[in-house]
Amino acid sequence: MRPAALALLPLLAACATGPIGRPPELTSDPAGSERVAMLSPGLPSAAAAASDGDSSLWSAGQRSLLGDRRAMRRGDILTVVIEIDERAAISNESARSRSGSQSLGVPQLFGLPQRADRDLPEGASLGEAVELDSASEARGDGSVRRQEELTLRVAATVTDVLPNGVLEIRGSQQVRVNFELRELRVRGLVRPEDISRRNEITYDKIASARISYGGRGQITDMQQPRYGQQVLDAVLPF
Repeated sequence: MRPAALALLPLLAACATGPIGRPPELTSDPAGSERVAMLSPGLPSAAAAASDGDSSLWSAGQRSLLGDRRAMRRGDILTVVIEIDERAAISNESARSRSGSQSLGVPQLFGLPQRADRDLPEGASLGEAVELDSASEARGDGSVRRQEELTLRVAATVTDVLPNGVLEIRGSQQVRVNFELRELRVRGLVRPEDISRRNEITYDKIASARISYGGRGQITDMQQPRYGQQVLDAVLPF
């Protein structure tokens, strides 16, 4: 039994959600589209090159004292401000009720009911031949409540400039505290005129925004059901 138990240890280790006794590892140095954009920012326009090269006090270049420091070219960095405070409440209630009653009787029909009553069993009569009663009732209640609050700031890189001047941005941030790693990712499309003078842009001005905030580690693992339970939840019909 001991060799069999030892053989199962690698399988159990493979089923673990993370390293045992070690904090989650940070992602290696970025080598994706952000780094490529910084290494090859592209050729600036002639006007931008002339203004950047001028060191005059009144120059409008990005590097001058009064120049525009907003991101506008591939490889530039800007700050994305994420402040989500949303609340929604939906309530719906419906009720329906219906009742009906019908009766049919033939107490007088050329004397035929009286003659028929003689041959019927005791207590039976054609005075009230048919009587129908029906009732139905339906009620429905539904409510939805949602509350989200998130305040974050992350630096993003301009990875591409579209032909119409719209900037494609992408950014990521990782913070590890003890055995828990928090990761924030953001990407989307922004207009240069929506970037503030502080080189910041709010999340609601990002088109096709994709914002992801999550993590991994011991706390996250404890909040998730085990693999066996997840499989049973997906397979069992009840």
